[in-house]
Amino acid sequence: MAGFDLEKQHFPLQKIQDVVDLFRGQLTRDGGIDLSLLSIILGTIENALTINRSHTVSKENETKLQPIFPVIEWETIEALHTKFVTIIKSNVDLSKYPEKFATRELVKRVSDVIWGGLTRAFYKDRAHLQSLYSFLTGNKLDCFGVAIGVVAAFQVLGYSDVHLALSEDHAWVVFGENQDQSAEVTWHGKGNEDKRGQPISETVSAKHWLYLNGYPVVCSIEMEVAALVSAANPSITASIDSVEMGSLQQELLWLLHDMGHLAKYPMALGNLADLEEICETPGRPPPLNLLTEGVQSAEQYYKNQHIYPYTYLGGHLYRIGDYRKALKAWACASDVIKNYDYNREDEEIYKEFIEIANDLLPNVMKHVSLDPESLRFDTEAYANFLRFYDGICQWEEGSPTPVLHTVWAKQFVFSLGKFDSRIRKCVQIHADGVEDESSSSDSNSEDENEENCDVNANGIVKDSLVVKDVIVKKPCGRKPKAKRRRFGEQKQDNTADNEPAVQQLNGNNDEEKIQNTIEELVNKVGDTDSQRETPPNPNIAALAQACSDSILNPDYLLTGGEPFTTVTTRSTPSSTSERVNVDVNEFLSSKSNGTQFVGMTVDSMLKAESPADMMMFRKPPDSAPSSEELQTPEPMDNNTNSEVDAITSWSEKNEKEKLDHTKLHIPTPDPIELLLYSQKMKGLRKLLSSLKLNSSAITLQLTAQSQTDFKHSRRGSELDHGHSRKRTRREIY
Repeated sequence: MAGFDLEKQHFPLQKIQDVVDLFRGQLTRDGGIDLSLLSIILGTIENALTINRSHTVSKENETKLQPIFPVIEWETIEALHTKFVTIIKSNVDLSKYPEKFATRELVKRVSDVIWGGLTRAFYKDRAHLQSLYSFLTGNKLDCFGVAIGVVAAFQVLGYSDVHLALSEDHAWVVFGENQDQSAEVTWHGKGNEDKRGQPISETVSAKHWLYLNGYPVVCSIEMEVAALVSAANPSITASIDSVEMGSLQQELLWLLHDMGHLAKYPMALGNLADLEEICETPGRPPPLNLLTEGVQSAEQYYKNQHIYPYTYLGGHLYRIGDYRKALKAWACASDVIKNYDYNREDEEIYKEFIEIANDLLPNVMKHVSLDPESLRFDTEAYANFLRFYDGICQWEEGSPTPVLHTVWAKQFVFSLGKFDSRIRKCVQIHADGVEDESSSSDSNSEDENEENCDVNANGIVKDSLVVKDVIVKKPCGRKPKAKRRRFGEQKQDNTADNEPAVQQLNGNNDEEKIQNTIEELVNKVGDTDSQRETPPNPNIAALAQACSDSILNPDYLLTGGEPFTTVTTRSTPSSTSERVNVDVNEFLSSKSNGTQFVGMTVDSMLKAESPADMMMFRKPPDSAPSSEELQTPEPMDNNTNSEVDAITSWSEKNEKEKLDHTKLHIPTPDPIELLLYSQKMKGLRKLLSSLKLNSSAITLQLTAQSQTDFKHSRRGSELDHGHSRKRTRREIY
């Protein structure tokens, strides 16, 4: 064959180094690179090392495969190359296309030629169908194979302006003098034949992961060689890879890396890092360096629109046990996916995220220990955990197809419960576009941060003594929340200028009467002797008496028993028949209580909408809190979810008992602020900071408008190890 005198010198190919030398010669020669030749050579070797050996593996012990390398003769390659050139030139009449650069009509014609040579069987995701060897010997190509075949065909026709464009799960071509036009040449999924020739417009690519928001990898001729190598599949069976094919792929990727052709190809860098993790090359950078390089490439050249660089990095960190950094990498991946709207063509990235959420993250949380240095006591890790799910929820928001279902919600609650409740309080959660009610002043925000991060409940934050605030929580969605005040502020405000205040409230309408009554009640519960002698207002006595009514027993929801309980049984365990006379002072946040109990303010007591709301703040009668209770009190800050029933899983209760038993002292962390963007996570922000988890409420919120059945579909053995743009990790023998 004319023009291949230099290539003939490398034949027969008998070892990996022979192939590497051949590729190096192609990449450096003056005459340019022949994509069809390299694709045929690589496909021939892959077929001999994988498909031809799969029949032997099924009959013999898988671990007894002997290392081999096929002998590739030039005559075989020459015959296949000639066949491809003949097919293209005999079916495309260039006289009809006189333009110097490729046109959309010509792109459509060439893609039709490749498409017309394929069998009509559906073989999506089957392995080893990405090379021209498969097209020329079996009339089969996958999505990537058709695209690279079209580019190679244009090279045969003498056009140099048609190049490959790659997303993370799709391929098409760009063409024109400045590569400013694009066209579909292959399919993605079923029934997309009619898309060939159609442009990839901004409307099509916007918020669409399949097209990376308009930031695909547009390849040069050298990067197309890298794509050929990166797409090689060394799998023999679903669980075994070919040592020789993997080593060849690794050496070729290093060759391309050293020549600078992977700098703008994040996925190829990820594939090389995976190969290095399996078998490191002496003297080469570690896998972590390559993965970091892939992330930097995505940020620098593609406006951080690629997801796989982060999932590659997160998977590697997970396998080496660096869970904190793995969680951060997954959160970064979720930050990227929030830029897109989910649709049914995003099957591959959906699999990636569901594996992280329902497999990897729960495994991480299962193995974290009670060591204060572990992940469950790390505020940054908790914030990254919430970032991950916030991105998933926002990915779903603009989609016609739901993403989250009950399996997602179950695993979310499980992982959430593994984080220590005291650490959850240290993450200040804000909602994008929603003004925080507790941020009325800078001083209040600072006080809240200090209280939330007093993880050991000893009043010490950053080696400084702080005065805790009294936070009054009210049922969600009914009335505005009481303003946050410092301990003692209420009394000062209410004792100053009492008489003028009463005179100003003497009105005739109902609203003024209510305000007048409230002011009178406030004056009657002061700490002066004259005020103490004044009998309580009848309204306060009625509120106190209502506390003895039956209320729902929380234990009934967890373990069974009586559905209702009374105040007497809860406050005096030794006697269930006597009724307790409730003194209103027991509920007040005042030194007149005579104990260290921080009770309710007068405003909050008057605004309580049920006896249960008041009983949440009541002190134990005739007894002071124990030192053990004072060591770990229940913080009452603006994020506490006191308005919902606490329904906690048994695993969370056991972890809490174990934690109380060991009496761990957690190093006081820095307060972290987190901004949530998705509507679902915004609605959960109070529950995410509460001491007890309401699993039912969380599940309902996450699965709102997405109550879909989740069924695991079984694939045939032929699809189990199918080709994918993302490498599947397997053991090599």
